[in-house]
Amino acid sequence: LHLSAVKLAELHSDLKIQEKDELSWKKLKAEGLDEDGEKEAKLRRNLNVIMTKYGMNGRKDSQLVDTNYIKDGTESDTLDDPRLEKLWSKAKTSGKFSDEELDKLWREFKHHKEKIHEYNILLETVSRTEDIHKNVINPSEENLVKEEILHNKHRELKEKLRSINQGFERLRKVSHQGYDTTSEFEEPRVIDLWDMAKSANFTEKELESFREELKHFEAKIEKHHHYQKQLEISHQKLKHVEGTGDKEHLNRNKEKYAMLEEKTKELGYKVKKHLQDLSSRISQGLQHNEL
Repeated sequence: LHLSAVKLAELHSDLKIQEKDELSWKKLKAEGLDEDGEKEAKLRRNLNVIMTKYGMNGRKDSQLVDTNYIKDGTESDTLDDPRLEKLWSKAKTSGKFSDEELDKLWREFKHHKEKIHEYNILLETVSRTEDIHKNVINPSEENLVKEEILHNKHRELKEKLRSINQGFERLRKVSHQGYDTTSEFEEPRVIDLWDMAKSANFTEKELESFREELKHFEAKIEKHHHYQKQLEISHQKLKHVEGTGDKEHLNRNKEKYAMLEEKTKELGYKVKKHLQDLSSRISQGLQHNEL
């Protein structure tokens, strides 16, 4: 796959969550609680996203940009969207950002690209489901269930599109004006969650509680970023030491690398599981708004 050390750790975290979700689904299915097959369809969709994200679906051009915060990949990575490329170019040459802020902004652009990618996968899934549904001649109870599944997928599409539009507007604003020093959150995923939470059906008390949880979540993400950086540095050192032939030095570096790799995987899993839980709560609040 030619993935970096950081990307391999992320793949491990994603597969661990997928495995846990599939085990939960098997229990539900055994109890007859997924009759409409919606949860199974979502699992397939999630697996498709993972395979596409890490270039495991057989397409050479499908792998999302590599997550590597040490080397400056901003010149070689592409955003696959002329509007995003234009905004990024403007931000880079504006002189309004420090190196650290540019790194943070680049993460926002990459996150936005991933959101668009996931939206397109879901859109393709919905289109295929609609085509199958249209070819059914005799309506039945099963088809009514499938209509409900389609309705849920359209709602999910609507939520993702709203998030993409909000995200692009934020990128446009930040690229032109620079970062707001009074901004409450810095991490792209947390900013997305907070914007959506403010649109959901939460009371003031619930929203305040959610804000505090997001602060803890952002701290967890920052800790994960720190270990990702350390893992990549350790990987580079390990490759260097391997060429020197110093076995004692090599063993020490291998031990440190193994420790950092395990910690990065563990934190990555916790971050992504927490993100799932927070997103689910917001989704429920947004659905309640539509009722």
